[in-house]
Amino acid sequence: MKAICVFCGSSYGQSVKYKEAAKALGTFLAQSGTTLIYGGGKRGLMGEIAEAALRHQGRVIGIIPQFLKDREVAHDRLSELVVVDTMHTRKAKMYEAADGFIALPGGYGTYEELFEVLSWSRVGLHQKPIGLLNVEGFFDPLLHLLRHTVDSGFAAPEDLELIVSAEDVPTLYGQMNTFCRRRHS
Repeated sequence: MKAICVFCGSSYGQSVKYKEAAKALGTFLAQSGTTLIYGGGKRGLMGEIAEAALRHQGRVIGIIPQFLKDREVAHDRLSELVVVDTMHTRKAKMYEAADGFIALPGGYGTYEELFEVLSWSRVGLHQKPIGLLNVEGFFDPLLHLLRHTVDSGFAAPEDLELIVSAEDVPTLYGQMNTFCRRRHS
């Protein structure tokens, strides 16, 4: 995986562990030579992951709609900042540039981006790995909901294999690489 798109909050949340996880992921991506693609913001977990990657000489591509850039939330020291017209264009460009996706804790925007790439995987539009960095069990309720969806007959049991989850970055990255090997063998 040469480029990973990260979905995460533009705030910090209530646990310092979320901030630490963002820094760990940014550092890991930079040190492994993997380009970080993200929403282009400078606040919250978004800013932390970008700063950590940049601090370790990583390549960081931010993709942000003009209206958010106008609100002065764009990071100003990225390797590349792509300014687009709409949120839909932003997601399309993030998707096109990424070889995989990782979600960190975040809010509605994070969920929306995550579920879009998950549903695209489900209908066969891509075979890219999708990972949850499950910091302090943040995504446990979501994983429970996905199992409930299967148990209720709205998804197949194999659909649970479309997403991987781990509490630390190296384990998650390893699971994503295993997913790639399995899908492309």
